[in-house]
Amino acid sequence: MSNRNPEVEAWLAAYDNPRRDLVAQVREVVLSADPEVTESIKWQAPTFMFRGNIASFFPKSKKTVTLMFHQGATIADPDGLLEGDGAVSRVARFADADDLERKRAALQAIIRAWIDERR
Repeated sequence: MSNRNPEVEAWLAAYDNPRRDLVAQVREVVLSADPEVTESIKWQAPTFMFRGNIASFFPKSKKTVTLMFHQGATIADPDGLLEGDGAVSRVARFADADDLERKRAALQAIIRAWIDERR
């Protein structure tokens, strides 16, 4: 069983942004972190879920791919990937494929930490 949603595939196909390929790459990293992570279109963007909303893409960003972690302030982030100092949310930014590869382990660790806290 795949955790890839056809609605997200259609969204990506129609997504007119110079960072579309990088968005697709980030999506694959997130979904491959754990087979229980699912995805849907919420707030007009792909959103990743496991017993609640984990993170959503910020689709208007053109300089970087930005992934907003809705409750990022509560997620373990030992590598310091998440940016921000608000009471609730945090973001992860990816400049290009090399940057994503450098941050891959940290991103997947955050996804797994979210899941572990909710099992």
